[in-house]
Amino acid sequence: MFVKIATRLACAVAFLASPWLAGPSYSQTLTMRAALARALAASPRLTAADRDVGIATGQRIQAGALINPEVSYEQDNSLGTGVYRGTKSAETTLQISQAFEWLGKRQARIAAGQAGVDVAAIQRTAVRLEVLSETAIAFLNVLGVQRRIQILDEQVAAIDQLTPLLQRRVEAGASSPAETGRAEVASALVKADRERTRATLASARRELAIMMGDTTAKFASVSGRLDTTGRPPSFQSVVAEIDANPQLTRWTAVFAQRNAELLVARLKPYPDVTIGAGWRHFNATNDDAVRLTLSLPIPVFDQNQGNILSAQESLAKTRAERDANRNTLIVVAGRAYDSLQGSLQELAVLRQTAIPKAQQAAEAISAGYGQGRFSLLEVLDAEATVAQARLREQEALQNFHIAVATIEGLVGHPFSLARESSR
Repeated sequence: MFVKIATRLACAVAFLASPWLAGPSYSQTLTMRAALARALAASPRLTAADRDVGIATGQRIQAGALINPEVSYEQDNSLGTGVYRGTKSAETTLQISQAFEWLGKRQARIAAGQAGVDVAAIQRTAVRLEVLSETAIAFLNVLGVQRRIQILDEQVAAIDQLTPLLQRRVEAGASSPAETGRAEVASALVKADRERTRATLASARRELAIMMGDTTAKFASVSGRLDTTGRPPSFQSVVAEIDANPQLTRWTAVFAQRNAELLVARLKPYPDVTIGAGWRHFNATNDDAVRLTLSLPIPVFDQNQGNILSAQESLAKTRAERDANRNTLIVVAGRAYDSLQGSLQELAVLRQTAIPKAQQAAEAISAGYGQGRFSLLEVLDAEATVAQARLREQEALQNFHIAVATIEGLVGHPFSLARESSR
């Protein structure tokens, strides 16, 4: 059922991207499931996140690469004067050298590279949740505006149904001909609102289409229901579950990455040993000999203190960045939760009092108008009140489901709603 999907969003639909949903289906009526699957397949942000994982993987591979050996050729005692004229007394040396890293420098670089891969992979999961959440919200916006147009259509129809009765009253002399024009004006004003709403619908449809990889909407409408609600868990439980959001779990990998980078910086001052072995030929005596070399840099001037300090500060900064990120998520979740609760309270008032009373009043006034007990203005006002109450209900339902989608996108998984009402 759509309601289950609409109220569960993000992680619930993460399982919907199965192979049989991989291919987009351009049906006339678009469902939430199809919209989410197509958004996952077409999202450039998700593609970019995949590339980030590839970039980090390449950096990890490079971090583990060994230092290349060096081959050198030397020629001494040649092209001089006297006995050193030409190359008769030359000494030629062919040597190969290899630098060796000590104290786990390579392992530290590999650890930093692997942590970078983990960060990119978790960030990809976060982007995927954002794509699902944003697509679901765009879908709900289209669905809500469609319902708003339906309500306005019904209001126009209700006003137009008065025309035959109004004409009979005018012919009977019970009403002024001016009332016909008043009814036409009321109908026109609602139609004007409907046209403005249709423009809003066009924008909402385009936004949803772009999320699915299209420049224009290739669906006639979206299908689903907004009329079922439920009581959410406490806000404290929502806050407790926010720590499962990939945006926060990635900080564990970031901490590991920066810790490894600090170790790399601390190990860099320790010198690497370069060992060389070569063959030397003496032209003067036509003799050969082996040449062995051992070199070790002396860390007198550069002990990498600046990079060590930078790595230390970067590591210390990690916790503050995570706390700031968490606070931002809690603020967003709080706004959505307050909107959700406000929508539920608004729906309770509308459904228990406003809509039933407005409908009863409209029916009574409409019946009384035919008997001459009410004026046309009272009839139109009653119909407008009913329409406004229903529009408020539609807006509250839309806000409720958008808030649920937002919260579930933040906690990283669906939460259960206690069944409350369904109209």
